Amino acid sequence: MDIDEYAEEAAWAPKTKVGVLVKSGRIRSIEEIFAMGKTIMEVGIVDALIPKIEDKVLEIASVQRMTKNNRRQKFRVTVAVGDRNGHIGIGVGKDVEVKPAIETAIRDAKKNIISIRLGCGSWECNCGTQHTLPLTETAKCGSSFVTLKPAPRGVGIVAAETMRSVLELAGVKDVWTYSRGRTRNVYNVAVATVDALKKVTEIKNMHALKALQ
Repeated sequence: MDIDEYAEEAAWAPKTKVGVLVKSGRIRSIEEIFAMGKTIMEVGIVDALIPKIEDKVLEIASVQRMTKNNRRQKFRVTVAVGDRNGHIGIGVGKDVEVKPAIETAIRDAKKNIISIRLGCGSWECNCGTQHTLPLTETAKCGSSFVTLKPAPRGVGIVAAETMRSVLELAGVKDVWTYSRGRTRNVYNVAVATVDALKKVTEIKNMHALKALQ
């Protein structure tokens, strides 16, 4: 972290109740926020709780819109953020210049970050470590369909570039994937991948609650 980043972190003034609790040290993890049923409204919350978060640009596309006077062009950027340890988020930003669009997309991705559960759901492995997914799940976004399936240790991430980038940032080390539909749509594929991870987490959490009852 450089001097400018340190100054920005020190200058963060929380505007929400959750932000105040994070800066005061009363909330020490993203999971505590989700357990409270709260949403993340400030980028500073993620920066404070996940200092080692990484970001990766998935796509930079040129979009045009016709106005009464002329045709206006902007850049639409899709970004994924994660800490390679169970946290992942997808964001989009638009601007007439690429750099501001990337910065907007990163902020959006951090506000959309979720916590996922990893495990070892492959019958070929059964090692008990957190290297893959605990079960198979499918999700869709638009006309893009994505399926994630647990894989044994050593297989790696068997996926196309967009899905691979998202899964790596999420912390998944081994997984089989399958996609169909409009797979060239980077944003839809990325969102579908995150939704599949979210579904897995929701199912595991539901099973955990039932086990406690």
